[in-house]
Amino acid sequence: MPAAPPPLNYPPGLEYLHQIDLILIHQKIEVIEVLFNFESNNIYEIKNRFGQRIYFAAEDTNFCNRNCCGPSRPFTLHILDDAGREVITLERPLRCNCCCCPCCLQEIEIQAPPGVPVGYVTQIWHPYLPKFTIQNEKREDVLKITGPCCVFTCTADTDFEDYMFFESTMG
Repeated sequence: MPAAPPPLNYPPGLEYLHQIDLILIHQKIEVIEVLFNFESNNIYEIKNRFGQRIYFAAEDTNFCNRNCCGPSRPFTLHILDDAGREVITLERPLRCNCCCCPCCLQEIEIQAPPGVPVGYVTQIWHPYLPKFTIQNEKREDVLKITGPCCVFTCTADTDFEDYMFFESTMG
């Protein structure tokens, strides 16, 4: 069987995503964080369904933001391929993380290649469910995601596949 033709219009370094249907994201936990309740820059491995690392992600934020703003902190996340080239940048500004305050909901800008906005993930207000809209570069809605009521667990990963509802807004 001949190989599939390379995908068109993919940003450099993201062609592989065209071939897969699942990604696994694993946060690397730092011992100092656990022992001293000290928040360091988060690091992630992004893997395919076979557990092979396909990308590496590193958070870039300052000490004060990490340790004073908690999960609402602003950050830049740099995603690199196995050759060490940055292929995606995620930019998130400081926003409120309170279910009672729907005026400053979470939003993140996706850039691929870095510096070129290709989409946004914006939070939709809901009192207890995580709801988000995926938007294209023109801020047009593409998908809506509703996650589980409880995303925190001490004993296992949260599998969003079991809880995710996609509603395509494309025609």
